[in-house]
Amino acid sequence: MSEPIRNKKLDNITAPTPQNTPANAAPISSRAQQPGVTSIKEANPALVSMMQAKLGSLVGRSSGYIESLPASVRRRVAGLKGIQKEHSKLEAEFQEEVLQLEKKYFAKFSPLYETRAKIVNGATEPTEEQVKVGEQKDEEEEEEEQSAEQEVNKDEGADIKGIPEFWLSAMKNHPSVAEMITDRDEGALKHLTDIRMEYLDRPGFRLIFEFEENEYFENKTLSKTYYYQEENGYGGDFIYDHAEGEKINWKPSKDLTVKIESKKQRNKTTKQTRVVKKTVPVESFFNFFDPPKPPTEDDEDADPEIEDRLELDYQLGEDIKEKIIPRAIDWFTGEALQFENIDDFEEGDFEDEDDEEEEDELSDDRDDDEDDSDEDNDGSKPKQETAECKQS
Repeated sequence: MSEPIRNKKLDNITAPTPQNTPANAAPISSRAQQPGVTSIKEANPALVSMMQAKLGSLVGRSSGYIESLPASVRRRVAGLKGIQKEHSKLEAEFQEEVLQLEKKYFAKFSPLYETRAKIVNGATEPTEEQVKVGEQKDEEEEEEEQSAEQEVNKDEGADIKGIPEFWLSAMKNHPSVAEMITDRDEGALKHLTDIRMEYLDRPGFRLIFEFEENEYFENKTLSKTYYYQEENGYGGDFIYDHAEGEKINWKPSKDLTVKIESKKQRNKTTKQTRVVKKTVPVESFFNFFDPPKPPTEDDEDADPEIEDRLELDYQLGEDIKEKIIPRAIDWFTGEALQFENIDDFEEGDFEDEDDEEEEDELSDDRDDDEDDSDEDNDGSKPKQETAECKQS
């Protein structure tokens, strides 16, 4: 079940409800596009705009059929609409009860999450019973791992505290989240000690990322809150409204969301040169805390890709809430991937690394020809180029 994001300019965006995100739903491909639309836009953007405006004006307009029916039939139609409204009220009650049930069981899950965090961060050790249950495997797994288990040195790693880089590894094993993590981000994400979630008093939820002291930013926690509209949508579902992220207090020269570019400029008259530095946004996981904003009614210069970016941003939040937090250990080990429908990724979502390297080399050559530039505080791009992941 899904409902559109209710915005006067974004009536066709759909997003999962806060309750019933399917457990086996594949992550949204950041390069997913509506079939055919892109090629038409490239061919004639003005024609597409005109067609969309015309179709938009027809939505909800009566064809005249209902008005042409006899009065007695129209009365029955009105009666059925009245019954449907009663049905909608019950659907809204159902969704509200589902949310309350979710909150009830979330309160039961919370102590387990707290124990998990203590083990991950080395504050405590798992009990013998927990280890015994965790080591139980089916017969096939036991045969495959029997020889390896015999060679384990029980004293190895005795001085290691907790499980290093637990959350970073878990996120890197999730296809959609991994696309957002750059090489530069990993240095900061190694200090991530826990990811928590909490429900709001109103429909919505908050993701909380806890960090130990690090060289990148002052924040002990970074949070992002997803809000839903007060009114339920068609079918009683909650409707996503917008998200708000917490401001990151970066330490000097440690902002991972930007880089400093230095360019040499030559005066045409005097032939003197000077170095100009400017800050340029770059891809980073930490752009997640600066989510895209839905356009307002009067926003004539809205980003044409804003719909995709809003939906991707919402889906990432849902994936962290519904998948990574509840089953973090399965993402850490990679076992959760067997329950993901990876086939849903389109063939066009991936490209050969050799092709990427050739494109990068050509791009570098063009940049060198255009001007002499040096880049400071630079970082690697994500392994998979994802234009839609750029947050604004």
